[in-house]
Amino acid sequence: MSDFILLFVAAFAAGAMNTIAGGGTFLTFPALVFVGVPPVLANATSAVSVFPGYLGGAMGFRDELRQFHRGRLLRLGLITLAGGFVGSLLLLVSSNKAFSVAVPFLLLAATLAFLFGDAVRAWALRSRVVIAPEGMIGMFLVSIYGGYFNGGLGIVLLALFALWGMSDIHQMNGLKSGLSFALSAISVVTFAVAGAVEWPEAIVMMIASTAGGYAGAPMARALPKHIVRSIVAVVGFAMSGVFFYRLFTT
Repeated sequence: MSDFILLFVAAFAAGAMNTIAGGGTFLTFPALVFVGVPPVLANATSAVSVFPGYLGGAMGFRDELRQFHRGRLLRLGLITLAGGFVGSLLLLVSSNKAFSVAVPFLLLAATLAFLFGDAVRAWALRSRVVIAPEGMIGMFLVSIYGGYFNGGLGIVLLALFALWGMSDIHQMNGLKSGLSFALSAISVVTFAVAGAVEWPEAIVMMIASTAGGYAGAPMARALPKHIVRSIVAVVGFAMSGVFFYRLFTT
């Protein structure tokens, strides 16, 4: 029971964090590992647990998504589904030992992407070096990363959109939410079919993350952005440190 209480609290906080600024995976994945779920299964279960929040985000940005041509959205969606599927398969064929080696580096990279995401996007918007708009390779590679390890996906997507030359942050957030939902959907289906999800834990965390996402909306309006970013960054660096410690001491 104490394990489920811990998972519920972690997922609730993760749902709120994702609504406010992102970074919920920094809580859900370590919590699952802490209660004894093997790393690969923990990552798959974590992806399932935060999935409802992506649907809510996509619905919340439906007006922004309508501004994109359907053919354009379909093309990007298909690339995202393909990359997410490949990334999910890569996770499934990874051993727990290999994934445990990759985890601290992925957490650290995701934390740095979160912390410096605004600076990267600002640089991309100022720079004359703009990669091909909606390039298939960039979208595919980012989607592989998202299918393999969901942490920091939204920040990476926003940086990619800025490199494409997009400047309307509301449209960027709408596209990010829609593609994140598509990527998470294919990952959830893949993990479920492969039997890589611990369903009792996942169901509890899905309920908690949905409630946390709803509760996070008023907090997002009330808390200053720099305070929220600082909290998420501290959690991200702390979790990175814990997993680096586990890597080099076990």
